[in-house]
Amino acid sequence: MEITVKIFRYNPEKDQRGHYVSYTVEADPNDRVLDVLELIKGHKDGSLSFRRSCAHGVCGSDAMRINGRNMLACKTLIRDVGANITVEPLMGLKVAKDLIVDMDPFFDNYKKMLPYMINESPLPADGRERLQSPEQRARFDESTKCIMCAACTTSCPSFWASDEYYGPAALVAAHRFVFDSRDEGASQRLEILSETNGTVRCHTAYNCTNACPRDIQVTKAIGELKMAMVTGKLE
Repeated sequence: MEITVKIFRYNPEKDQRGHYVSYTVEADPNDRVLDVLELIKGHKDGSLSFRRSCAHGVCGSDAMRINGRNMLACKTLIRDVGANITVEPLMGLKVAKDLIVDMDPFFDNYKKMLPYMINESPLPADGRERLQSPEQRARFDESTKCIMCAACTTSCPSFWASDEYYGPAALVAAHRFVFDSRDEGASQRLEILSETNGTVRCHTAYNCTNACPRDIQVTKAIGELKMAMVTGKLE
């Protein structure tokens, strides 16, 4: 099938503002948007810039707006988006070039959640690892699926208003450790989340949940953090 791909273009060395360029190419309905971008870069315009790595929906590097929605280009089939496709960079982050955005603010907020195990207690006397039940593991299992693609955070109206807001992905990272029975840093993280740029900025728009390519119930996770902050219960 013949498709038309309208792509946002911006080169900071030449452009004062972004613009759109349309490309017409042949594609199979089962091709992915990433395949088409590779085709355009390889045969139409080698200056086109975008991020990609694993091409299998694991690394999260090719998150972008496709027909107005945050998606992974490597998981989005042409048959699902049609013959007229608009591809743009994620919103809320500064565009570095074309479809590439500056991810530093996103990762800076992620780091503020202390995204690592905190446990100063001695290991069990028998030398074994710290154990937890299947039920305890299941409590935070969904939060471990995040691939840090930023699709959820850059779909959030609160983040559009201020990149000082930690954002949904950072809060999911906090959830992953706050509810881990082996971790002892929950109070520290909940204190961070109680700040102005923490959970109070979440207005339950559900954009984050709809944007997540791993189907994480992001809004639910944020709600559980809010409840833990009020009740002090981590069950």
